[in-house]
Amino acid sequence: MKWNYYHKKLEMSLMPLSSIQTGKRARFVSIEGGHELRSRLSAMGLIPGVEINVLRNSSRGPLLISVMGSSMMLGQGMAEKILVKQIG
Repeated sequence: MKWNYYHKKLEMSLMPLSSIQTGKRARFVSIEGGHELRSRLSAMGLIPGVEINVLRNSSRGPLLISVMGSSMMLGQGMAEKILVKQIG
């Protein structure tokens, strides 16, 4: 019972990366996508637990993020599939 409560509470605190504002940080939790997307993001360093800094998110066009010191751009569609927990 405790596990279910914790799991549901964690799910409620997750949000898509596309909703994180410029200047905020988030912790990568999971991907809502297939094997190809998971592999592609993993190769870019987006793995569970990694910290993501959102450098630019204008809600239009791609997001500019920083992961482990590397900057990269993600389209809004891809960012919608990345679930994160905001940390700052």
